[in-house]
Amino acid sequence: MQAELALSVSDLVRMRFAVSPMWEVGPSLRLLHSGSAHPVHRTWVEQVRPRLTAAGLDRGWLAELVPPAGYVPDFLNPAPTRPAPTLSEELAGIVATSAARVRHDLDRLGQEQGRLGPRTRSLYADPAARLPRVAEEIEHYWALALAPYWARMQALLEADIFHRSRQVAEHGVGHLFNALHPSVSWDDNALRLDRRQRPLSREAAGAGLLLIPSVFTGPIPFTRVAPPEPPQLAYPARGTGTLWEARPVTRADALSAVLGRSRTVLLTELETPASTTELAQRTGLSAAGVSQNLTALRNAGLVSAHRAGRSVLYARTSVAESVLAATP
Repeated sequence: MQAELALSVSDLVRMRFAVSPMWEVGPSLRLLHSGSAHPVHRTWVEQVRPRLTAAGLDRGWLAELVPPAGYVPDFLNPAPTRPAPTLSEELAGIVATSAARVRHDLDRLGQEQGRLGPRTRSLYADPAARLPRVAEEIEHYWALALAPYWARMQALLEADIFHRSRQVAEHGVGHLFNALHPSVSWDDNALRLDRRQRPLSREAAGAGLLLIPSVFTGPIPFTRVAPPEPPQLAYPARGTGTLWEARPVTRADALSAVLGRSRTVLLTELETPASTTELAQRTGLSAAGVSQNLTALRNAGLVSAHRAGRSVLYARTSVAESVLAATP
């Protein structure tokens, strides 16, 4: 099935890009629940799935709201109001969703899935009381599954937007759409989307268009149409296939001269986010030494900390990635 969205000059003038944390939450959770070993995201899945199970997030609110296939309630993806909203800003939008919008989306979810689960039924009965609990679970999921990797993901997403923006500047909007994804095309002032299950008309969509690159969206783009907000098109970002590739430090001795051997070793090991205990086991350093050096690296902006249940996961920041990439 093919859907067609006519775009006026006014719509094209309002077209913009955004990076959205929530557009990573739903697709990544669906991947974890699938039980499959994804060819691109296998490394991430193997690291995160045990954390998700241990935290019980495989059977919470999100397990009912994000089914293995099909529709995901539109209120989980509010339209970004700026180019790179934080998760907190998007969660505030979710919590502020009207009861009518929540029930409208849950009606569709129930129709497609055959029924609503016990948590989604309670959300339907009292959206104002339950939405904060949904937001809390999303925050917990984010800390476990995405926050330790966000610096790397965000850099890739921003690079995609830079590339697409340059395409518009050099070749025009039509070239941008035709190069966005094989299922997307531009012809006769209309955006055509292959394999979309529901029709898409200009009359049923808000003004403008939001283009959102996503690491976990795929293999085809996702759309969200919830007037009066602009329609959203989340598409697979360029370079995702290289996201989890190991990035060895070939000249660690040069960094050691500046940072010291122990801190350089820790930065190298944080190719994969890890706890203090895990880093001590990997490196042979004492737990106290690891903790002290991580504190110094964190104070310098090279490491970030993310609570995951009873432990804390440490990850390299974008600053650290740049430092490592610049090592000759």
